[in-house]
Amino acid sequence: MTEGETVKAGQKTWKNLGVRAISAILLAAVCITPFYFGGLFWVALVILFSGRMVWEWVRMVDPNATLWAYVIPIIALVLTLTYVHLGNTSAAIICLALMTILTWIERNSRGGGLWAALGLLYLAIPSMFIVWLRGSEVGFNTQGFKTLIFLIIIVIAADVGAYFGGSYFQGPKMFPKLSPKKTWSGFFSGVLAGALIGGLLATFLGVGFLAGFLIAIPIVVISVAGDFLESWAKRSKNVKDAGGIIPGHGGLLDRLDSLVAVILVMGIYIYLFPQYWPI
Repeated sequence: MTEGETVKAGQKTWKNLGVRAISAILLAAVCITPFYFGGLFWVALVILFSGRMVWEWVRMVDPNATLWAYVIPIIALVLTLTYVHLGNTSAAIICLALMTILTWIERNSRGGGLWAALGLLYLAIPSMFIVWLRGSEVGFNTQGFKTLIFLIIIVIAADVGAYFGGSYFQGPKMFPKLSPKKTWSGFFSGVLAGALIGGLLATFLGVGFLAGFLIAIPIVVISVAGDFLESWAKRSKNVKDAGGIIPGHGGLLDRLDSLVAVILVMGIYIYLFPQYWPI
């Protein structure tokens, strides 16, 4: 590929860059105030976002969905996240387990109960972790804020790095049957961008550049795996986008699939091994 062809390919790929940037800024503006205050404000936002993602999931995997197919998992989210906010983890787990069974029963009459049950768990458990990790302390200098902002910024940096690196360098595809646009050049660009930003952010947080750099690498890999997981689900159901609420991105699930995977895996890690989490 000549330099001129590379530029043309990059221009074609970046044609919706402005729309994507504006959508990302508006999304950040919606999140920043609840994120700062934490507590009930943050819980309300997480319920709103996760409820929308559940709606998109049901719409994607259940073409004959009933009203209850949407209502049951959304009620599950509201009750479960409320219990997490109140500090009653046992009640939250029991509630989620019972509502997952109800979700499976409701869908199983039409076939595909496993899709419904796994979808609820995959979205509800990270939602529980993101409420728990943020906590109720107010301010930028709280433990919950610093932990989440570290994870979120690394995911964003990796996504931006992969977008520009993959668009410019092109090259071999990673898994074209799952995601035809993702290239190895984009993957490595994303890893490098996420690691560098992770190192810089960790330095700012007093942890040190090397620690942040090394921690960021598996976080980026998990974020890519989350993206591919959603792509696989969409391919399995012959769906292009989970929704259309965000211009340039599709649905919330399309935009937040990487973060969902990161919060799930890192939430479990931090819960089990808090002594090894330096942020």
